[in-house]
Amino acid sequence: MIDFRYHLVSIIAVFLALTVGLVLGTTMLQDPLLNTLQSETDDLRGQTEELRTERDVADKVNAGADEMAEAVSKDMLDGLLTDLGVAVVAAPGADPKMADALAERVEEADGEVVGRVQITEAFLEGEKATFVDELTLQIAHQPEDLTGSPYEKAGAEIGRALAATEEDEDTGAGDGAESGDGEPGTASDGASDRASDGASDDASDGASDAESDDRGDGGSGYDPAAVLEAFSEGGLIVVEDDPAGAADAVLVVAPAAGASPGGDDPKTANAVLGALASALHEEVDAVAVAGDGPSARGDGMLAQARAEESAFATVDVATRPMGEIITILALAENLEEDGGAYGIGEGVRGFLPDPLPERIESSDEESSDGRTSDGGGGDGADEARRADRDGK
Repeated sequence: MIDFRYHLVSIIAVFLALTVGLVLGTTMLQDPLLNTLQSETDDLRGQTEELRTERDVADKVNAGADEMAEAVSKDMLDGLLTDLGVAVVAAPGADPKMADALAERVEEADGEVVGRVQITEAFLEGEKATFVDELTLQIAHQPEDLTGSPYEKAGAEIGRALAATEEDEDTGAGDGAESGDGEPGTASDGASDRASDGASDDASDGASDAESDDRGDGGSGYDPAAVLEAFSEGGLIVVEDDPAGAADAVLVVAPAAGASPGGDDPKTANAVLGALASALHEEVDAVAVAGDGPSARGDGMLAQARAEESAFATVDVATRPMGEIITILALAENLEEDGGAYGIGEGVRGFLPDPLPERIESSDEESSDGRTSDGGGGDGADEARRADRDGK
């Protein structure tokens, strides 16, 4: 039988083993272990210093590249957007400094920033999808032609309001359009009423009245400013200046790193913004989406757009002066062909367009192939691009 002495011997053996382990750990094994840890620490410290040096060198190279970009920007951008109107559309969470810098580059390229449109967070809220759809259909000039998701419909109508055709301008609501009560009115008044109605649960009940106000008795009235005003009063966008019917191209500023458009579901929000940009491109001659590096990774707006091979241009280095220049180059290229992906992210066509887009001759200067950019002549390049867009 197991007696007390057996337990006593077992306990003594355990403590003896612990004592031997402690002695070995503090004598024979201590020095080799400490030496190994010290060696690994020294290696990591050396790697850190090397990485810090490489980072400092990269910062200096980037700073030099930015200086060079500033020095040659005028020559590179000169005449790329001659006599063209550009609207700047900012997504929720977009860096306002980037939007300002891109606006300056547009002017450097001899273009004109005709206005800005800020997309609000309400536009991306999932529970607002029905409201977005109903409001768009109420104020649309030809609602039967709108297809796709509510956001694609809204994007198409916003794009059409930004780049109204000459036919739309000639048949504006100011020429004989009447309000629903039979008295002379403007489409702007009707759009304001529609936006207010759309904010309520009875938005769909006003659809027939909205169509009557928008078209007038002749059925051809269209006021692009009223369309933008209706979206604005619906809380979906904020409009600065007067971009209605004046945009030949659109610059979209993607959400910045750290921003969370759409709250807890940024992936869906960025997909909505991509659909909006695609819809804008269907109506406007050229669209370029400018963002930073993170926007081109994971579920970022640029990453999703590139995965879908969208027809608009994307640039993921727009936080630096050289990236601003590349954005204008990409926008100018998109006037003539499908947009490319530029920068350093995955799936890019290159760092910048190659070959570089050609400059547009001014209204009093004719290019070698006979095109002009007077905006009103039948042979103007701008009118030709509008005709191509309308043909789509």
